[in-house]
Amino acid sequence: MMSESRIKLTVQDIVNSLDGAALWGDKKACCNKVVRLDVNNKDHHALLWCSLKNIDSLKGVHAGTILVDKGISKQMTNTHCNYILVDNPRAAFKHVISKFFIPLPLPAAISKYAVVDPSVNIDDSVTIGHFTTIEKNCIIGKNVRIGNNTVILENTIIEDNVAIGSNCTIGGVGFGYEKSATGEYDLIHHIGNVILGRNVEIGNNTCIDRAVLGSTLIGENVKIDNLVHIAHGVEVKKNSLIIANAMIAGSCSIGENVWIAPSSAIKNKLKINDNSLVGIGAVVLNDIESNDTVVGNPGRSIKRK
Repeated sequence: MMSESRIKLTVQDIVNSLDGAALWGDKKACCNKVVRLDVNNKDHHALLWCSLKNIDSLKGVHAGTILVDKGISKQMTNTHCNYILVDNPRAAFKHVISKFFIPLPLPAAISKYAVVDPSVNIDDSVTIGHFTTIEKNCIIGKNVRIGNNTVILENTIIEDNVAIGSNCTIGGVGFGYEKSATGEYDLIHHIGNVILGRNVEIGNNTCIDRAVLGSTLIGENVKIDNLVHIAHGVEVKKNSLIIANAMIAGSCSIGENVWIAPSSAIKNKLKINDNSLVGIGAVVLNDIESNDTVVGNPGRSIKRK
């Protein structure tokens, strides 16, 4: 439930929290909820946001306070709404939600139903959910949050400010087999680990396998969605995004600021260079150059200038 202080939030409070914001409208108006941009909105206490690409819908909104781009003209507005003018409405909306509408986090705690091996090096600021297991010789940094039913296998290193969702497996054995003299497949033992860098965020039902030798490396500020599989020995460099249902096969190198779209698949041992984009459902069979976009099956390059 929203707190009493948040119910009393005014338009001026929001303006004051945003650097360089300007206001067209009533600074004393109340904002007590956030909603999507909707021409049918009738709640004058609602906060909305409008990007430039949706600017044609703006004039149809007749109630609420709207975060809009500074480039709009008054002809696009009406007297029933308040308008907060900012450089980036989406970023401003994110800031306002975080500051005024998200409940304060609960104090750090380890669930009594979690199983944490005594050898684990763990900071007092860590939160661990119900039925989560952390195996021996793991290192857990400061302000780490781990959801319910997640398994962190032995020797995993999790650096500060990492968030991991529920039902994940971090540090499991990868899919690596060698055919024996009798034609059967024998598992190659994986004796490496997984390292999650600072500020990594991982959704739910995601698996990241340990390396055969060395480490599977997830770099600083990487964001990984739900239902992602990252195989053994992969390196993902800082600030890259990996979206739902993506699969990265073993020993791939993913550069900085790479976008890997939903349901894409990347063949093993490939190099995906900095600032590149893998499109939705793409099947990547070759290395990708920096600043390139690859789409389709098989993946083909669309050169970016």
